[in-house]
Amino acid sequence: MTATFFHRLGAIVILLWLSIGLAACSNFVKGGDNRHNIPLAGGVVQGLRNMGSSPGEGMLVRIFKEESVLEVWKKTSSGSYRLFKTYEICAYSGDLGPKFKEGDRQSPEGFYTITPGLMNPRSNYYLAFNTGFPNKFDRVHGRTGSDLMVHGDCSSRGCYAMTDAGIAEIYALARETFKGGNSSFQLQIFPFRMTTANLARHASSPHLDFWKDIKEGYDYFEMTRTPPVWDVCEKQYIFNPAGSGPLNAAGTCPPSNRNPALIAKLQADEAELANKADAAQKAAERKAAEEAALAERGAAVNSFFSGIGSGIGGLFGGGSQTPAEATTGMPTPSAQRP
Repeated sequence: MTATFFHRLGAIVILLWLSIGLAACSNFVKGGDNRHNIPLAGGVVQGLRNMGSSPGEGMLVRIFKEESVLEVWKKTSSGSYRLFKTYEICAYSGDLGPKFKEGDRQSPEGFYTITPGLMNPRSNYYLAFNTGFPNKFDRVHGRTGSDLMVHGDCSSRGCYAMTDAGIAEIYALARETFKGGNSSFQLQIFPFRMTTANLARHASSPHLDFWKDIKEGYDYFEMTRTPPVWDVCEKQYIFNPAGSGPLNAAGTCPPSNRNPALIAKLQADEAELANKADAAQKAAERKAAEEAALAERGAAVNSFFSGIGSGIGGLFGGGSQTPAEATTGMPTPSAQRP
């Protein structure tokens, strides 16, 4: 009886130890925690009022990997969006470029729609919202991945990690946007600010066509300060498509409602990008030619001094050899004296 009692007690202790260990590893949020409901600071509310907005107005979030920043934009009384605040990103995983598959530790890029169901008040990383990866574009390209978040805790495994204070404010801004009657907000994720200069720097990237695709959405927002309507057809993004209703992601694209100024900008940027890429290619070729010529001159100089060294060695080391010695490697017998 005693042995059985201690055996069961030992099992209970082990289970308790395991549960405590697992809870510590997962950083589980305690049941009484109310961090997701903390009101916006008075200064934030006043800042929104000063720019002609309010907590309940529409919201848009942009992320730039290379610059490591997250921007929150808010809709104003004029109907356009203004930049409210820029937050530093602590860390993101992987390199510039989109995510392809589960486990590649790559942070996604593209256009995503954030709904209340993607908000995570019980995150292991303070607070979080899901990016919505894979979206329609990702799925039609067979890309996989799950739980790609914008969260706190300053640690990333395929996500975008903010400080706890940063994600707390961003989360509260999103929460108030939903409370204001907005069913979603747009998340735009870019490798860098989509200028022709930045694209030209990465002209040799295998992601260039994808980046030029999402650049149209970037340019539209830059020009109009209103979020573009996006969808997917022919396995690429389309912005402000004519008509209504969801498109077949692999089907034929309908016309899009591009304004003339946007068309002109896209065409001018394409020409500028081609010129800059051509100039960069020529500069790279010139540099390679200069390096090859320098290496050739260096080899010639080394050969010249090597030849001089051999000649000097011949004068001081092997100049007393007779032709026979040079041929046979044996000394010539000395002449007999009479």
